[in-house]
Amino acid sequence: MNDDRSASIELTEDLPHSPEKLWKVLTTGELISRWMGLKPKGFEPVEGNEFTYQTGAAGKWDGTIHCKVLESVLNRKLVYSWKGGHAENTGYGTLLDTVVTFELSPTATGTVLKISHSGFKVPRNDTAYRNMSAGWNECAENLQSFDKEN
Repeated sequence: MNDDRSASIELTEDLPHSPEKLWKVLTTGELISRWMGLKPKGFEPVEGNEFTYQTGAAGKWDGTIHCKVLESVLNRKLVYSWKGGHAENTGYGTLLDTVVTFELSPTATGTVLKISHSGFKVPRNDTAYRNMSAGWNECAENLQSFDKEN
């Protein structure tokens, strides 16, 4: 019997910049590495594009995160799969099959950015869920300061 239940990380940021500027930050490889701390390899905001991120290895997992762009709507929405881990690992590096969504909504003073990372199976993905919850909060903070720098 599988007792896993689905969990998601949800963040909403009200940023004082245009959707066009945030789109550039979210979809330019060099800029992604600055606010996310992971450098995408082969990323293009085009549906069907497959790319990777590299993080620390664990057990039988080499640390490669495999992603595929599922939806890309210029200045509005970016959705990609986020898969990694290994079925034989426990804790950090367990098998992970999730989806990351960025939604941008223009406002009178800037943009509301919603970040969703869904599909965690808990308790199996408890470590990833906990670590990535903290990580996405840090990314959101980086986006706030990133916007002030540029």
